Amino acid sequence: MFEFAWIWVLLALPLPLLCYLLPPRGEQQTAALKIPQLIQGLEATSQRKTTNKFRLIIAIVAWIALVLAAARPEWLGEPVSIPAEGRDLMIAVDLSGSMKIDDMEVNGRQVDRLKMIKYVLSDFIERRVGDRLGLILFADTAYLQAPLTYDRDTVNQLLNESLIGLVGEQTAIGDAIGLAIKRFNEREESNKVLVLLTDGQNTAGNITPEQANELAINNDVTIYTIGVGADKMLVQSFFGNRQINPSQELDEDMLTKIATSTGGQYFRARDVESLQKIYATLDELEPIARESRQMRPLQALYYYPLALALVLSALLGLYQLLAAAGLLNFSSRGKV
Repeated sequence: MFEFAWIWVLLALPLPLLCYLLPPRGEQQTAALKIPQLIQGLEATSQRKTTNKFRLIIAIVAWIALVLAAARPEWLGEPVSIPAEGRDLMIAVDLSGSMKIDDMEVNGRQVDRLKMIKYVLSDFIERRVGDRLGLILFADTAYLQAPLTYDRDTVNQLLNESLIGLVGEQTAIGDAIGLAIKRFNEREESNKVLVLLTDGQNTAGNITPEQANELAINNDVTIYTIGVGADKMLVQSFFGNRQINPSQELDEDMLTKIATSTGGQYFRARDVESLQKIYATLDELEPIARESRQMRPLQALYYYPLALALVLSALLGLYQLLAAAGLLNFSSRGKV
């Protein structure tokens, strides 16, 4: 919806006309009077109906544009719902070297574990309307890739841009939990939820999973852990194809203990379908924040008429300079 913030400023539109209609003063006073350029254009129109008409039109349009800009035009967008009670949900994704194992299948194509996580997690992020989301990437240590924000598109983009080995080859699960707790503590009133996805065990970092678990309990952080990786995989060898367990390094006992002790759950994601079911379960366990307040985005538009007024003023000044220099021919010329 279009509106003016200071609509009363539009009362200034007829000011030049009112000044023009004022009764003329005496000869002595007139000689000392500094006449504004706009009034000069109006007087010139009544006396000479030639080329000064062009200058008058420019001046009038510039004045109208300037008054419109001063009235602060703005566009009020459609109502957007915002959560009355916030939920902070941090997502921690493992980028260690083992995530490049291609034991996952997406749309009939064999892919690595990280690509499968991106494929399914993108839809989960889009559904979290009303929640503040954050993204942590961890390997040798943990890094905050996206702080807690309502901008789901940015979180999704940063997730899709992540690469295996970006922050090392090992797995610092304790550091990832500790970093999430630190970011949660920057906001007092919120439901603190961490979703941690990994395919291995803790092999690096400055904080052990046990220490991080204690911190999570003391700071009321709920952790949902997800173990990623297939149970069976065929690999080629000198003696032909053989079946192996690519997830034998996954520490399910540790992940289960962390989740249950903080009020969360441990899930096992062996393929796309199981991970999709996990995210659906998380939607039920941690329902999306109810939306009870609304706001309307506001976009200022004053710079459009202001720019027009500046351009016309510059054009009018250039016109005056050319006329004074005798570069324009007039049948009659007003006073400068």
